[in-house]
Amino acid sequence: MKKIVKLSVLLICAGLLLSGCSNAKKDYILATGGTGGTYYPFGGAIANIWNTKIENMNVTAQATGASAENLRLINKGEAEYAIVQNDVMDYAYNGTDLFEGEKLENIMTIGTLYPEVVQIAVSKDSGIKSVADFKGKRISVGDAGSGVEFNAKQIMEGYGLTFGDIKKSNLSFKESAEGIQNGTLDGCFITAGVPNAALQELAFTAGLTLVPVDGDAAKKICEKYGYYTQTIIPGGTYKGTDSDTQALAIKATLAVSAKLDEEIVYEMTKALFENLSDLATAHAKGKEVSAHSAVTGVSVPFHPGAKRYFSELDLN
Repeated sequence: MKKIVKLSVLLICAGLLLSGCSNAKKDYILATGGTGGTYYPFGGAIANIWNTKIENMNVTAQATGASAENLRLINKGEAEYAIVQNDVMDYAYNGTDLFEGEKLENIMTIGTLYPEVVQIAVSKDSGIKSVADFKGKRISVGDAGSGVEFNAKQIMEGYGLTFGDIKKSNLSFKESAEGIQNGTLDGCFITAGVPNAALQELAFTAGLTLVPVDGDAAKKICEKYGYYTQTIIPGGTYKGTDSDTQALAIKATLAVSAKLDEEIVYEMTKALFENLSDLATAHAKGKEVSAHSAVTGVSVPFHPGAKRYFSELDLN
């Protein structure tokens, strides 16, 4: 009789343990960016959806140094999710460019979020109408070793040019705009959300011209680098720019650890994309996110959980 009682107690305890496991709090880190940028508050809005829509979920949006650091955090197991640029994610997954000789294998994609447009601005008196006109011109291509510098290199390549064809400067967005304003630069590359504050100020002070990336060059670049998508900078975005400008964009992307369980990632992908109205209310960039666009600009494999969700929508 005592043995039966003991066995019953053990079975009850085991049942409680199993029940406790299924209802256990799920604690995750979502790596974002600096507190003054877009990724941090946007990541907080995503974390809030997960925490309120999924039972026992606890996701913390963590401020970081953004894309490159975030991918290394996931790869080392110090974060489970991250917001990153899809081009930087491609470099990390394949061990190229910014990650030359450092291939990160523990990263996968949930989906792309919103576009970050490669904006090419030149002074009004530069005479530049196309990237093909950059030869011999003074052009800032972003900070040395930055994602912007690689965007500039790849786009110029699409027009048959290299950095050796221009008088290259490596300047911040603000410094680039100031250079055009004071006449020490002819143009610059800025990869950022539209509108960009530095370009807005330049448009109001000295004026600017936006240079398009279109036609065969745009097609060639997108075919070679799968993380680019074609987009439009609407006329009126900057003072004096009345017509739409064809451009290329990379995309802010939700990355995930390849080690996470398929069911968890499926649940979180579903919760996010079925509550986009909440995301749009919490952050303006949320209005640019959709399930249909989330499968574009993806060059790193989808996590099986995300793939399952998008397959249910017949999107991949």
